[in-house]
Amino acid sequence: MLGLAFLLVPLIGLLTQAPWSTLPARLFSADVWQALRLSLVCATSATALCVLLGVPLAWLLARGGLPGRSVIRAFVTVPLVLPPVVGGVALLLVLGRRGLVGQYLDSWFGISLPFTTAGVVVAEAFVAMPFLVISVEGALRAADPRYEEAAATLGAGRWTTFRRVTLPSIAPGVVAGMVLCWARALGEFGATITFAGNFPGRTTTMPLAVYLALETDPDIAVVLSLVLLLVSVVVLASLRERWISGLR
Repeated sequence: MLGLAFLLVPLIGLLTQAPWSTLPARLFSADVWQALRLSLVCATSATALCVLLGVPLAWLLARGGLPGRSVIRAFVTVPLVLPPVVGGVALLLVLGRRGLVGQYLDSWFGISLPFTTAGVVVAEAFVAMPFLVISVEGALRAADPRYEEAAATLGAGRWTTFRRVTLPSIAPGVVAGMVLCWARALGEFGATITFAGNFPGRTTTMPLAVYLALETDPDIAVVLSLVLLLVSVVVLASLRERWISGLR
């Protein structure tokens, strides 16, 4: 009971201190709506980037014959335990204007990622991709390879087999990974503020807006926190059946 209270009392306190009478007006204020819109756009874009890069990586870890897969898997999961601020510093040193890669992006193509909306997407994708990779890899390992072998004996190529056989069989795992990835990207703070800064309308996502509002308007901070809490509850509810089936 003490452990349960330790987890629930802060959330109850957030609900009891919410400005319910002025909640609709505050929720649709310009500052809140701006941060919410930017957060949704960046989190969705980061999730799309994670799907583009993470699904092939998950397939490599689950089905590829590449040596040293355990080492690669360890590197993939590093962002899960790495402090987000450290991840932001690492991104800045690599993709900054004077970074290992960023200096060439700037001089050759005129692309500068730090302190831009694109930088927010990159930072969120960096910390969120492991959730997608782990989920999809688990789905690939659980899928029956005999269906793929049967498709190959019927003349289907690798891409056709992946698109028509493998992908539908692992779709629940992909969807679950996307949801977790999107929720993690939506709540990212440390890497975002370190790599992309805090510029209203351009890089100030909801977690950053909560941090700022605590100093100027605590009620706005509570409203933004409630929105993030609601997103968390929806994510947990949407994945509940998957977790229960996994426990069975």
